[in-house]
Amino acid sequence: MSKILIIGQQADGKLSSSIAKVVAAAKLIGGEIEVAVFAKDGSAAAAEAAKLDGVTKVLQIDRAENDHALSAVVAPQVVELAKKGYSHVFAPGTTFGKDLLPRVAAKLGVQQVSDVMAVHGPTSFDRPIYAGNAILTVEAPAAPAVVATIRLASFAAVGSGGSAPVEKVSVDAALPSHTRFVKLEAQKSERPELQSAARVVSGGRALGSSENFKVIYALADKLKAGVGASRAAVDSGYVPNDMQVGQTGKIIAPELYFAIGISGAIQHLAGIKDARTIVAINKDAEAPIFEVADFGLVGDLFQVVPELTSKL
Repeated sequence: MSKILIIGQQADGKLSSSIAKVVAAAKLIGGEIEVAVFAKDGSAAAAEAAKLDGVTKVLQIDRAENDHALSAVVAPQVVELAKKGYSHVFAPGTTFGKDLLPRVAAKLGVQQVSDVMAVHGPTSFDRPIYAGNAILTVEAPAAPAVVATIRLASFAAVGSGGSAPVEKVSVDAALPSHTRFVKLEAQKSERPELQSAARVVSGGRALGSSENFKVIYALADKLKAGVGASRAAVDSGYVPNDMQVGQTGKIIAPELYFAIGISGAIQHLAGIKDARTIVAINKDAEAPIFEVADFGLVGDLFQVVPELTSKL
């Protein structure tokens, strides 16, 4: 029987919403599903994990060194846990998960399976390649463990009706001293988090400046939506890179996605292909984004978007 270890990403005592989607992927394999929470005091996050449907146990690993989630520090602890009979080690396909699991896979001597988007069995998975233009079915060696990141856009979150036990665990692992936490600089926003938002409004290079992005923010606020951007807009310095949507940014699957002033490069489309409804606004009628959009409007965004916002 499979025994799956999920790395419970958390911050400021709150469990990441991505973990509910990782649990959904794990349930397709079956067996025991345990979530490990690494923190200075992970009581709150562990309690959240215990409520997720399908979770059989939560492991709470409290250490002062885990106060800030550094992959170099967490990885040795995950490796020691993984050696205790786990058949799988899963993490969300977030920036943290993509930084952590390759370290774990290397220390375990296995090849990581990245961006799992479908589960066919304990060792058989689908993952996208070529910017999502092809889907590859891979068969991973069962031993010593299957190490994989989960593509969040491909799974629906499980509910929160569970009541798994929480066990405090100590992990005897030597932690590196070459990596240390200095400070955290993060954008504070009351808007929904980009990867979990049901609605997302994204702007592209056509906005022309960071000041002009206010038309995107205004529409997003009316829709109670998250805000994203194309790589071109990020590279131009209009917005910070944590707002980037696409192959080299965040992969999202909102119910409603607005692509405003975005031409639709293949790398951007790879990040939104799972969106339920795509609305494109662009003055170039030949823009590739219109080929994938459910609704398209050809027009000047500086006229169209404020008018749309005013009517909402």
